[in-house]
Amino acid sequence: MMRSESRILIIGGGAAGFFAAVRCAEEAPGCEVFLLEKGSEFLQKVRISGGGRCNVTHACFDVREFVRAYPRGGKELLGPMHQFQARDTVEWFEARGVKLKTEKDGRMFPVTDNSETIVQCLLQAARSAGVILKQNCGVQTLKYQEGKFCAELANGEILYFQKVLLSIGGIRVPNLGHLAASLGHCIEPPVPSLFTFTLEERWVRELAGVSVPLVQVSLEGGKLAQRGPLLFTHAGLSGPAILRLSAWGARELHAVNYRFGVRIDWLPEISEEQVRHEFEQRRKIQGARLVGNIGFKSLSSRLWERLVENSGVSPTTRWSALSRSDALRLIQVLKGTTLQVAGKSLNKEEFVTCGGVRLSEVNFKTMQSRICPGLYFAGEVLDIDGVIGGFNFQAAWTTGWIAGKGMAESLRGEV
Repeated sequence: MMRSESRILIIGGGAAGFFAAVRCAEEAPGCEVFLLEKGSEFLQKVRISGGGRCNVTHACFDVREFVRAYPRGGKELLGPMHQFQARDTVEWFEARGVKLKTEKDGRMFPVTDNSETIVQCLLQAARSAGVILKQNCGVQTLKYQEGKFCAELANGEILYFQKVLLSIGGIRVPNLGHLAASLGHCIEPPVPSLFTFTLEERWVRELAGVSVPLVQVSLEGGKLAQRGPLLFTHAGLSGPAILRLSAWGARELHAVNYRFGVRIDWLPEISEEQVRHEFEQRRKIQGARLVGNIGFKSLSSRLWERLVENSGVSPTTRWSALSRSDALRLIQVLKGTTLQVAGKSLNKEEFVTCGGVRLSEVNFKTMQSRICPGLYFAGEVLDIDGVIGGFNFQAAWTTGWIAGKGMAESLRGEV
């Protein structure tokens, strides 16, 4: 049984907000659940994510392995994901008629390859559960008074609620920090995460469009390193390896104003000694061939020629004439090219930040504030961010699901 005046306010109509709203409304059918979106469209980030396909989650069903994909928040998500993990997300959508497929890299998309499938599923689930949806409805202030929340809307309207969930998509959204801070919470400073590297080297830009299936990239002079595919762009370097490095080094790279050295091992699966042995074999077997014409299978001919030139070796040198000093320089380039990064580039539509509500101030069993009773959090408002591959959406589904459940159970306990 619910009190007749039981009302829930969810601020932010994104993935986490919708999941929380549906869960809460289904668990507590006697209460009113209001979902307010400041913008003109619900689920805007869901629509544009994954190039319009929506990378719903990642096909990893080992929770301990899954949480390793979060530079910030992995430890805190361990418990919540034992309640609701990627497998549960797949089942949730399939129970509502949306099947997901898994691609080679583990990313999961709707079989329609259309994010609108996910959007319509969430909208229908919310309407079926009786959630009250309001667009163009921003919240100016939020106060906690005598066991209730007083929300002043942008249009001047005043509404009262028993429970409030902040699920606005990321600390970069104006007013978000103010709402959380006004209720006593500390905000970890937001900085960009998941960005590409801008380089000024002309030869790098000239290779735009060239990709390498596996490299190891690391910060010069540091221990931080990541492996994965790399892509040359007109601005510099991108691809999963770069994006992962940017996520794990988000604060460190912000501190140096995105000017630093990045070291690239183009052949991370073989040692320097193995490369040296390969060169010796080429001297013996393919001595008449030109160095610039015989590279490694994983490196395109264009990239190989550039790396040879960068080592100071002429591409027209025959393998039989390659001196030991030339071979050493070429090996050093292959196993440790250092490039100077001069800035970052962001996908503004799919912008991800680290930063947000301090995690120690949230009870991750329910997603309720440890500071303000009745206040809950879900999604990017928290200082949680994952690498690419569906991990950020999974954090939204998980925290939203738990927050919705937590609010419903709390209301039932008030009767």
